[in-house]
Amino acid sequence: MKILSPNSPCPCGSGLKYKKCCRPYHLGKRAPDALTLMKSRYSAYAAGDAEYIIRSTHPDCPEYDSDKKRWKESILHFSRSTRFLRLTILEYLPGEIESFVHFRADFSEGSLTEKSRFLKENGKWLYRSGEFS
Repeated sequence: MKILSPNSPCPCGSGLKYKKCCRPYHLGKRAPDALTLMKSRYSAYAAGDAEYIIRSTHPDCPEYDSDKKRWKESILHFSRSTRFLRLTILEYLPGEIESFVHFRADFSEGSLTEKSRFLKENGKWLYRSGEFS
């Protein structure tokens, strides 16, 4: 895991300190909506918190890997080799059990634009899938 001080600016770009923004979700608090989950996942990638990425991914997600050790190493490799510069929310379509977040993530190596689908199961939001554009 990368060392991210609780007093650092949160990687999600909220303007808040990490400890007042995404860190509580990484420590176990449930995200109240899909937008919060999406932002906290971005921050988890930036912080190298592979466990959170795994916990917040729906089992039916194409990226879900039953080999947790291999999956964790893949996440950590991406996190360690990437500098996370900025997250921009382009559109948020809230729903009771299904929500979509269209975002752009800027990295040192380029950018990624994705429309992510989230599902709420047993009171918990999970990342289900994404379409890149």
